[in-house]
Amino acid sequence: MTFSSWRGVVGMINPTMRPGVTEEVIRLLPEGIGLIPLFLNIRRGTADEFETMMPAYEELVAVLAGCGCDLIHPHGAPPFMVLGRKREAEIVKTWEKKYRTPIMSVAQNHVNALKTLKAKTIIGATYFPPKLNAIFAKYFRDAGFTVRGMEGVEVAFDKVQELSSHQVYVHIKRNFLKAKDLQVPVVHPVTARVWEIQKRLHVREPRQGFGHLLAALP
Repeated sequence: MTFSSWRGVVGMINPTMRPGVTEEVIRLLPEGIGLIPLFLNIRRGTADEFETMMPAYEELVAVLAGCGCDLIHPHGAPPFMVLGRKREAEIVKTWEKKYRTPIMSVAQNHVNALKTLKAKTIIGATYFPPKLNAIFAKYFRDAGFTVRGMEGVEVAFDKVQELSSHQVYVHIKRNFLKAKDLQVPVVHPVTARVWEIQKRLHVREPRQGFGHLLAALP
């Protein structure tokens, strides 16, 4: 561990070569938590591609464990969700034992954040087609939630990074209002992972302006 990472080091595996997420996580992490980002190169964003990615993820998990990371975060929910919640848990547990490092997947992080907020009924927003959204909905139902909707915004997989925040907002609001009123908690993948990283590294540094999870650190 370097002096600048006195609170711990997180290894994060990004599923694509896109910029954005790594920078957002770094901006929100408390000072003293180091981040080592590695990248896969998922290109098509299809179920058959996701289903083949575990060996590639494990290769990078091994690299990060060898670097002495205190926590490893394989980023990218779909490659794990297509396996199903039970199989995902088995893989993560096997990796933790093999590489002697705590590991959290994005999907598991989503569930932990939602349960911390005491959510029981959820609406999901993605950028994937109906077949994959059905798989995602089943994952959350298996985790104990009532899923009122799981809708994808229409955008090519290689253009997702070009979506504006306004387009994402419109998509979420339109589909949310089909089932419920607004004024409810929102779980965003970046803030959710920063919240759980702090919990796992036993750090408590609240951050205002980015939602309840970071403001209250429940």
